[in-house]
Amino acid sequence: MEHHAEILGGGKWRPRLPGWRDLAAVLLVLGLLLLLGTGARQMSGPLVIARQAEISLSPWALPAYTLRTVMRMLAALAASLVFTLTYATLAARSRRAETVLIPLLDVLQSVPILGYLSFTVAFFLSLFPGNIFGAELAAIFAIFTSQAWNMAFSFYQALRTVPLDLDEASRSFRLSGWQRFWRLEVPFAMPGLVWNTMMSMSGGWFFVVASEAISVGHLQVALPGVGSYVARAIGQRDLAAVGWAILAMTVAIVLYDQLLFRPIVAWADRFRFEQTAVQIAPHSWVLDLVHRSAWMQSSARPIGTALHRAARARVSIAGGWRRPRLGIGQRTGDVLWFALWAAVAIYAAWALVHVARNTLSWTDVTRVASNGLLTLLRVMVLIALASLVWVPVGVWVGLRPGLTQFVQPIAQFLAAFPANLLFPVAVFLVVHNRLAPGVWLSPLMILGTQWYILFNVIAGAMAFPGDLREAATSFRVRRASWWRKVMLPGIFPYYVTGAITASGGAWNASIVSEAVSWGPTHLSAGGLGAYIAQMTDAGDYPRIALGIAAMSVMVIAMNRLLWRPLYAFAERRTRLD
Repeated sequence: MEHHAEILGGGKWRPRLPGWRDLAAVLLVLGLLLLLGTGARQMSGPLVIARQAEISLSPWALPAYTLRTVMRMLAALAASLVFTLTYATLAARSRRAETVLIPLLDVLQSVPILGYLSFTVAFFLSLFPGNIFGAELAAIFAIFTSQAWNMAFSFYQALRTVPLDLDEASRSFRLSGWQRFWRLEVPFAMPGLVWNTMMSMSGGWFFVVASEAISVGHLQVALPGVGSYVARAIGQRDLAAVGWAILAMTVAIVLYDQLLFRPIVAWADRFRFEQTAVQIAPHSWVLDLVHRSAWMQSSARPIGTALHRAARARVSIAGGWRRPRLGIGQRTGDVLWFALWAAVAIYAAWALVHVARNTLSWTDVTRVASNGLLTLLRVMVLIALASLVWVPVGVWVGLRPGLTQFVQPIAQFLAAFPANLLFPVAVFLVVHNRLAPGVWLSPLMILGTQWYILFNVIAGAMAFPGDLREAATSFRVRRASWWRKVMLPGIFPYYVTGAITASGGAWNASIVSEAVSWGPTHLSAGGLGAYIAQMTDAGDYPRIALGIAAMSVMVIAMNRLLWRPLYAFAERRTRLD
């Protein structure tokens, strides 16, 4: 430990003079605060829909645009974290809340980002009429909808699979629900939550074009940012501008990986559930700089002390996952609870039918159903192929901490790379080779969502106890048995979380992947995503609602019939183990 003071003659103490680490840390913090303040100041100003400033395709405009985009994504990420800690905790702690919140989360995940924008952009603009802050909130909310569900599912899965011995130890120490949450459950969930937070940040880039270049019917709003820059470059067939956008994205991803996520990954490694020492611990030069800066340590000490005291406070809240046997009163309460929500669902369905019956016909319903089945087939095939590829790769990377630090920024960049930038290549190849759009546009759906599987599998492999791996090595378990009996059961809860979010993300990505454009050339692969995109461009709200409802029903059915049983199986295996 470095000394913060030096002993001088006469027994007096004098504060240690600042070193280069102190100056570097202070300059880094001040620089970040200046950037954040500049970005925040630009998010407020007048907005006139009919006279918006034109998005410039000059590369010199990209630094300011990139800052605006990253600010929106960080704001959405902060909101997603608050949502995760509250929503997922309530769903995991309360059996009755779980029966409503988890299906609702399935619905929220299945609603495409264009669906949110179609019905929320006017609301946010009305909150701040004539000010750009309303449009900024609409964009932030749209990005939030591409980040929050993945993090919530990850945290919920971790809370439901806390090992029984740790839970019993916390009870033997008589920790309150509040203390158990911050001292057991959050630390146990931290490794998976951190990796899913990185995935959510990267996933936000995939939808940043739709979030910043808002187009709903006759309403057109283009916010300064990388997304609107890319949208204009695609509209004008400017390949040079697309290249500059890729370069700006790369620089932004590298910077926030080094300044934000790499320190968080290194810090979160201390929460790994291990009974043996980690061979190679992840490190971060930013975290090392902060730890070795006396000024930073002294400045952060009061905050750390306050957080530590808050976590140790004996606040009485409901906690634990032990569910008592249901008595007669509890069964009656459950029946009333379910009846209440069933009545709400029936009323909502009746209201939708009442509103749409004068506009929609059974032809619309059959058209949406056939398109939905086509998209469902694509999603299932693509998730299966992505699992076959990325589960072995994720395990291989996650078991090698040194390799993980090298792969992490590469995987983040690939996950953040918007498929929109590949549309020119896809359109050219399909048109030039006279290929079937329904087949060859399908891979665009999985390009941005397959990384959910990879990131969750890496998190699962990193969290896998080293003592179990050492035991398998000591008993000379064969390779096939090692996969079947050791590793796959260990990472299975993480894989299911990744598969659920990848599946939901693929449904969302169908909106921008089944109907692509490059200048005046438009290609459609058919499917529910192409249908919703077409109706959004036309501003046909009843048919937008019909498409979103069909997508929600199909995603919920897929989750209920496939992913939830696998989730329950993974939970039982973890509890038994």
